[in-house]
Amino acid sequence: MLRRFVAATALGIAIALLLVSTLTAQTNYKVPRLPDGHPDFQGFWNNTTYTPLERPKGIDREFFTKEEVLEQMKRAAAEEGEQTTPGTIADVHYDFTQFGLDRSQAPVAVNLRTSLIVDPPDGHLPPMTEEGKRLNAARAEARKRAGAITDAAQNQPLSVRCILMDRDGPPMLAGAYNNNYQIVQAPDTVMVLVEMLHSPRIIPTNARPALPASIRQIEGSSRGRWDGDTLVIETTNFTDMFMFAAQGASADMKLTERFTRISDDTLMYRFTVDDPKVWTRPWSAEVPWKKSIGPIFEHACHEGNYSLTNLLRGAREDEKRAREGKGRP
Repeated sequence: MLRRFVAATALGIAIALLLVSTLTAQTNYKVPRLPDGHPDFQGFWNNTTYTPLERPKGIDREFFTKEEVLEQMKRAAAEEGEQTTPGTIADVHYDFTQFGLDRSQAPVAVNLRTSLIVDPPDGHLPPMTEEGKRLNAARAEARKRAGAITDAAQNQPLSVRCILMDRDGPPMLAGAYNNNYQIVQAPDTVMVLVEMLHSPRIIPTNARPALPASIRQIEGSSRGRWDGDTLVIETTNFTDMFMFAAQGASADMKLTERFTRISDDTLMYRFTVDDPKVWTRPWSAEVPWKKSIGPIFEHACHEGNYSLTNLLRGAREDEKRAREGKGRP
């Protein structure tokens, strides 16, 4: 009953959003400005979306109708409201709707696009280079290697170890929940606080020289500048551990992010990936960020801290039982 109510509530929210939301710039919209003259992006934003990165198979158009988007949101709300099956592995994790973490709880900028990717026009990632195929085949093989992930704490993903998560990026893309961001501006700096792991991105906008190529960081080295009313952030110098490796990118990727305020309650976020090692051409995606209500409370990730010992201990116990010819308890 509760989950049906949640799904119905989500549908009601979706209808309201479809009636009032627009992702095009308001006619004659006057961008608010700070005392230094730059556009004011400060405040709380949410990039929750129902739109996939790539265009789904069988769809050959750029936009859905409002009715189609509404139906998709209705189905998603129903799926997120379903009860997990008791006794299954999935049931061990919490049900998103039980804790208000499903997407219907967030302000959503309804997007009629069939994909977040806007270039290439077909909504798909460009073909991979031969080098990109080899790189990602090696990554896949490393992930499949028996026992590798439980051989050592360092082999666990950064998210499990509470170091970095996909919301941080860059680029910053939504996950299942906790998709809130806070932007704070100073004359020579922009800070983007990411709710997930409570991670701040500090971006200088005062023409500070880029780091030398020999210095690499998990989130790369970001430098910002203003192009009219658009904040442009260029990021390079990633390490092999960076989050966008999951999408196939290499550490040599150059990422260009663009923020443009198109209405009082919508910030358009567009990013371009330039990675000739992996893809045959650059590609771009566009994600609307919706105005949200703050503050952002601390996301203190501890699961990996206290569970990692048990995870490794359990793996050693499995290995011992295998040596003894016993199955899992």
